Amino acid sequence: MRTEYEIEKLDPRKNPYADKLKRQVTMNLKKTTIDYFKTLADETGISYQNLIDLYLDDCVKKGIKPDFSWKKPA
Repeated sequence: MRTEYEIEKLDPRKNPYADKLKRQVTMNLKKTTIDYFKTLADETGISYQNLIDLYLDDCVKKGIKPDFSWKKPA
């Protein structure tokens, strides 16, 4: 390793994988939702956080949008 580097001569380039990196977020989820994914995690051997990420990514790829059409009870 060199003791000094000439920064001006370096050829910096953008990280080609930067858009594939994950970002940490905080979400409030219902206990039933977490329990559901934890049960799936036990069945599949995949962590429940990864399962939630995979599910949401699948929704993005398929263009699935949530249904917000609630109906009044009869």
